Amino acid sequence: MTETLKPDAAEQVAEAVAWAAAEEIPLEVVGRGSKRGLGRPVQASHSLDLSGLTGITLYEPEELVLAARAGTPLAEIHAALAENKQQLAFEPPDLAPLLGQAPGSGTLGGTLACNLAGPRRIKAGAARDHFLGVTAASGRGELFKSGGRVVKNVTGYDLCKLLTGSYGTLAVMMEVTVKVLPAPQKARTVLVFGLDDAAAGTAMSRALGSMHEVSGAAHLPAPAAARSTVSYVAAGGAVTALRVEGPGPSVEHRCAALRRELADLGETEELHSVNSETLWREIGEVGRFLDRPDYLLWRLSVPPQSGPAVVRQVADAMPSLYYYDWGGGLIWLAVPSQEQAWHEQIRAALAPHGGHATLIRAPEAMRAALPVFQPLDAAKAALTGRVKEGFDPRRILNPGRMYPGL
Repeated sequence: MTETLKPDAAEQVAEAVAWAAAEEIPLEVVGRGSKRGLGRPVQASHSLDLSGLTGITLYEPEELVLAARAGTPLAEIHAALAENKQQLAFEPPDLAPLLGQAPGSGTLGGTLACNLAGPRRIKAGAARDHFLGVTAASGRGELFKSGGRVVKNVTGYDLCKLLTGSYGTLAVMMEVTVKVLPAPQKARTVLVFGLDDAAAGTAMSRALGSMHEVSGAAHLPAPAAARSTVSYVAAGGAVTALRVEGPGPSVEHRCAALRRELADLGETEELHSVNSETLWREIGEVGRFLDRPDYLLWRLSVPPQSGPAVVRQVADAMPSLYYYDWGGGLIWLAVPSQEQAWHEQIRAALAPHGGHATLIRAPEAMRAALPVFQPLDAAKAALTGRVKEGFDPRRILNPGRMYPGL
């Protein structure tokens, strides 16, 4: 039976980690558990529950900066920002329902720890690009701070960047500071109907290379599009979606120009306000399109021009459902739960093109047996081991969450 430690202050977190290090007791570090099924399962006799570390500690809308304790629900962050017409520009997706957890149960600290970003990543950057400062405890139980309250505030190595995407394996984040930005006044989405994957890649490339400041570019093949709750999308066969945001008159002008420039590729339509927002939420949260109980879910990062070739090779080897985000650079792929998650075939399809594959959702036994994250070559594995040694020499923080032995 797992024993839970639930501190409610930074000093208590440091004491708990120092005790665990002295006794060499592994800790599973969790916020509210919404991403527990993401990564390899952690074998630990104790859980360090950070859900007691909640609350916004600093918010200066005019300075575009917000600080909060790591266990603060994202819903609370979004609500505070909405009151001032601001947002987290990297558009963190709510993956909790996809992973079998309650909607809205994700935390700010967990989002940064997993470096999760939504469709706007192609324009606004990843979560790590908005992470300004952190107070954390290393695997020795030592408190440290990095960064501050402005973008250019780091002399030397930026530890915020290192901790983002480390899945709680290097340090326990207790308070984080992020950059926030004004929310767009208007958002509309141009839809292009009936394109195959290659033509959709052309459309997304044209749009992203244009002057129209596209903030989202995705392609839904017909099986995925049919699952959308947006009627225009569900009824149109394959749909390529291109989002434009900003001041109202500018958005209207840019959408009209974008439709003219893409008219040679296929029929176009335009989504306004609520429908546009709904579509991009569905694209970011994935489950609406690919949530099949008997299927595993992979996330493939590829060069955008290589996406169709990778998908063709995968489709030749196994049944699959998929769609593209990030202008074609991100492929969400669902495959039947068999053949050891098809990981060898999927990574073989990626090999000629570069990129990496992450197993996002699978049964616990499968996640324990297979490489969930892209396997490291010898040099990267050695570097990763040295970083882990520097932060957590006793290997007590989320041991094995990303790679066996680390």
